[in-house]
Amino acid sequence: MIKSKTRISKQTSNKTSKYLVSTIREAAKNPAWVEVAGILSGPKRTRVNVNISELNDVKNIIICGKVLSEGDIKDKKKVVALGFSEGAKEKLLNAGCEVVTIIDEIKKNPEFKNLEVFKK
Repeated sequence: MIKSKTRISKQTSNKTSKYLVSTIREAAKNPAWVEVAGILSGPKRTRVNVNISELNDVKNIIICGKVLSEGDIKDKKKVVALGFSEGAKEKLLNAGCEVVTIIDEIKKNPEFKNLEVFKK
């Protein structure tokens, strides 16, 4: 279920991270990105932290959380996330993957084309 913009706005007012708040606001402005804004505006426990090894079965993925460095990546893909650990970023770049933050992807891809939200 996708949250309303009013609920997203109310939940965003409780956040202390300026980066997180700006990412949520950018996502909420764009109808295609409202699902991502809803996930990010919720409690921290609803965000996912994903190891690189879990990304091998998907292509062009958005992670509403952080990518961690455990495991190896098998092929090139686009990984969009709220954040990356240093080790994860290094492994992904060495494997030829495109590494992008959510806020940058919203600006480059406002239509949310060729992406899917990662859910555990």
